Amino acid sequence: MFVKPKVAVIGTGGTICSIGTGPFDILDYGANEKMLHADALVALFPEVQEIAEVIPVPFKAVPSPDIFFPEWKELVLICDRLVAEYKDLAGIVILHGTASLEETAYFLSLTVKVDIPVVVVGSQRPASALSSDAGMNLANAIRTAASPEAYGMGVLALLNDEIHAAREVTKTSTFRLQTFRSPDFGVLGHADGDKIVFYRKPIRKVGPETEFDIRTLEALPRVDIVYAYTGADGTAPRAFMAAGAKGLISAGFAPGFAGKGDFEVLKKAVQAGIVVMQSTRAGSGRTFKGKRLREAGFLIADNLNPQKARLLLALALTVTTKPEEIERIFLTY
Repeated sequence: MFVKPKVAVIGTGGTICSIGTGPFDILDYGANEKMLHADALVALFPEVQEIAEVIPVPFKAVPSPDIFFPEWKELVLICDRLVAEYKDLAGIVILHGTASLEETAYFLSLTVKVDIPVVVVGSQRPASALSSDAGMNLANAIRTAASPEAYGMGVLALLNDEIHAAREVTKTSTFRLQTFRSPDFGVLGHADGDKIVFYRKPIRKVGPETEFDIRTLEALPRVDIVYAYTGADGTAPRAFMAAGAKGLISAGFAPGFAGKGDFEVLKKAVQAGIVVMQSTRAGSGRTFKGKRLREAGFLIADNLNPQKARLLLALALTVTTKPEEIERIFLTY
């Protein structure tokens, strides 16, 4: 006899929870200002109850660009509570807007302290749209969260039948359903019609076995991103320094360097005790510590994109300010 696994679904909002003005409203649906909470979305797609005992969990519905540390901390604490309350809980699904989904997934992958699978899912089309991907993405996220093979993978992202590692995935297209990609290494597996299948495991360290514990933190250290472009004159890094940044991510030209105007200011930032990490705006690939970076005291972000390097540096600064320890952290996670 099939015993349905228990899967909790937390709804933070986003396109997957949005209701537009009609079946063809697939772009400007946000103007309708209607987002469903988790219980209402599950009720909209009752078929998901056939594959699991779904437990909707209340959470505020917000556009994903507005999600940051307070919401992430609350999600970590909710995951703790759910595991304590439901001893046989198989997994957790978090509904999320796609704009910042990769950031939430990676941050949670570094900070959740539960050992059951956590899957972050969104959609490219609102739940009300003709041929929306919301229902199937929700179902596949629940199936993935309930899969024993998902244990130990860290937080996962699920869209378009593809399962991605939180560290590696990024949004690559504004409108296409196949927008989420893992440029350097590809998907971990697929949510196929007959089964959930994995083909590889990420080797970088993930929660719950990480050194970061945000459950008692009030805020993250300020870390900003300096985006490289021709003619940049250092205005951005100067402003970030004046705003109190403790760290700066240089989203440099590929393979990883800032233009002269920004570079000179970033060197002064290091001299002032601010940690500067060199990343790249290219979207994939490692940065390396060449002679100029070594002499300037920059650290390198490995192959993390700028938005994820920002999060890891902020977490690193909650446990250390030593450059050698920060470098270790970037090679560990």
